[in-house]
Amino acid sequence: MKTRIDEPLRALAEAREHDPFRTLGLHRTADGWRLRVLRPDTQSVTLLESGATTLPLHRIGGSDFFEWEGTEAPSSPYRLRIEEQQRKFCLHDPYAFPPGASDHDLFLFAEGSNSQAYRLLGATLETRQGVAGICFRTWAPNAGRVSVVGDFNRWDGRVHPMASLGASGIWELFIPDLPPSSLYKFEIRNRATGMVSTKTDPYARTFEVRPATAARVTNSDHAWRDCEWMKMRERRDWLHAPMSVYEVHAGSWMRHPDGRFYSYRELAERLVPYAKDLGYTHIEFLPLMEHPLDESWGYQCTGFFAPTSRFGSPDDLKFLIDGCHQAGIGVILDWVPGHFPRDEWSLAHYDGTALYEHEDPQRKVQPDWGTYVFNFGRNEVRSFLLSSAHWWLSEFHVDGLRVDAVAAMIYLDYSRKAGEWAPNVFGGRENLEAIDFLRRLNEMVHREFPGALTIAEESTAWPMVSRPTHLGGLGFSMKWNMGWMNDTLSYMAEDPVHRRYSHDRLTFGQLYAYTENFVLPLSHDEVVHGKGSLLGKMPGDEWQRFANLRLLLTYQMTTPGKKLCFMGAELAQSHEWREREEVAWHLLQWPSHAGVQVLVRELNHLHSTVPALHELDFDAQGFAWIDCHDADQSIVSWLRFSLDGDFVVVVLNFTPVPRLGYCIGVPEAGRYHEIFNSDSRYYGGGDLGNGSGLIAQPRPWMGRPASLTLTVPPLAGIVVAPTRS
Repeated sequence: MKTRIDEPLRALAEAREHDPFRTLGLHRTADGWRLRVLRPDTQSVTLLESGATTLPLHRIGGSDFFEWEGTEAPSSPYRLRIEEQQRKFCLHDPYAFPPGASDHDLFLFAEGSNSQAYRLLGATLETRQGVAGICFRTWAPNAGRVSVVGDFNRWDGRVHPMASLGASGIWELFIPDLPPSSLYKFEIRNRATGMVSTKTDPYARTFEVRPATAARVTNSDHAWRDCEWMKMRERRDWLHAPMSVYEVHAGSWMRHPDGRFYSYRELAERLVPYAKDLGYTHIEFLPLMEHPLDESWGYQCTGFFAPTSRFGSPDDLKFLIDGCHQAGIGVILDWVPGHFPRDEWSLAHYDGTALYEHEDPQRKVQPDWGTYVFNFGRNEVRSFLLSSAHWWLSEFHVDGLRVDAVAAMIYLDYSRKAGEWAPNVFGGRENLEAIDFLRRLNEMVHREFPGALTIAEESTAWPMVSRPTHLGGLGFSMKWNMGWMNDTLSYMAEDPVHRRYSHDRLTFGQLYAYTENFVLPLSHDEVVHGKGSLLGKMPGDEWQRFANLRLLLTYQMTTPGKKLCFMGAELAQSHEWREREEVAWHLLQWPSHAGVQVLVRELNHLHSTVPALHELDFDAQGFAWIDCHDADQSIVSWLRFSLDGDFVVVVLNFTPVPRLGYCIGVPEAGRYHEIFNSDSRYYGGGDLGNGSGLIAQPRPWMGRPASLTLTVPPLAGIVVAPTRS
């Protein structure tokens, strides 16, 4: 029996061993078998054999190592009885279970093509040799030693050192008998510097509630009930379907009177029927991935596979998404693959080196947010990000990902001055690695999740963002139209008397409207940081401000493109969004605010039931100007067409002056009727309109074969349709 510490044991004792399996566990010797166990703060260790046989292990040289030698191997898998000062317990030896990662999975991960790396890395529940436990794996290629630490080993990095899987840079350890609720992190010793840090798991499925940062092993038992929805989604022709998105920040949509968040399940009870009642087709959540700082709204993410525990468990989020699907509502998640925060316990310098981020200081930091930029040129980082997207789409059944800050990803000089960035290999400003990643992402999503959407928040004129990759595009389903949003809001903020001088802001968008599949966003970014609410942007007295807001929402819903509106706009919230407060629901006691909510409900219904208002959103054949030149009266009018050629007429008056006897050209003579009027008294308007007694005369006008005379109410929009028998 050994009585001294040799070098392999010393390396383990000093927590610098990369292959604990060469020393710990059961090994054949020249004379038989030897079992070694490392158990700090332990009084005795006993090997439990079949029947009542027990074989004591002897302490080696006063150390924390225990050893047994014998001529016959114990039965497998063997168990140990541990006696500490305060407790006694039995367990299976982790070092009786050698690493089990397949070479194929390791190869795909290193190649950058493993879009399901969450099956390989992180903490997964497994059964080996009939024993249930948890397999831990993490990628730390520049580490000299990695250990699993947690509440099950007093966060002691000596107890559970992991095994290096060679050139893959992955470390593994299967720990039997651990319960699914265990808290854990990884303790990592850098090979070059010897520096030790404790990091959370990049692939963790759930975390402690902030400010705590440990990952928690979890097991899902949610039984999905959205089979019909998922089948329908595969068949759905989203290009020609109505799409009106309600953008929600889960932490401030509604709160308890004492300020507590609503849970995912409480949101399922309140948010889902609310959105359904208002006629939204989708709910888009600001990032629900785990993040340490409430004020980041989720955009500085530290858990790319973990729903934030602020609102409940992963199964609770699945319950919410399931509820949306059963109500006929799609779910889009904001997703942030461009950057991550610099918190020392998370991804930053994960193994003591620039691993997930760039090492080049000119590409490492995102200057706007002080975050680290992902190294898209590194294969393993691509596998990580592709797998994150795959995880949310497969495990949580989400219907789309809205990719944040795409412009910051694809331009090397984004928010950087001359001398602060280096060109690519061809001398250009394009981030070739990020572009390649985005194309792979979109190809993967469209190939493996038919009907799922990817939506780019891209604020520049980069071409073909929403065109297929085989045509040279980035491959997104849609792109936010930031130009339309900026032009529209700057126009609406002007006093109506001056709008005639900015008329081109209403008309310019049609010059590029069909170059992409556009979403028209009135998003959270436009109602924070001193910008005021949508109502607060509107000029004039109270009547004009509410009329302008109703007109703005009508303009958005009748303009080609899918629609998105941030929570609070639907009830004309008077102050800008505050992430620590709920939406100002009390305003609904006032008729003017309640009227806007009714207007939104009616607009969504109109949008979804009138094919001409959605079927050709992305096709120039679905739109035609009637008159885009009436700047003096600040009126625009156009036609919207459906796939079968049917049409509606849209007329918008951006001044507080009613226009009586306003004549426009229309495609055919006959009876027409007003199907929507934002000046209706039901919405808080003055109720000036046209009713159903409109007759278009067979008199050519404005290049059309017939003419129609209308009453156009002040600061209002109307939609008129031919009367079909």
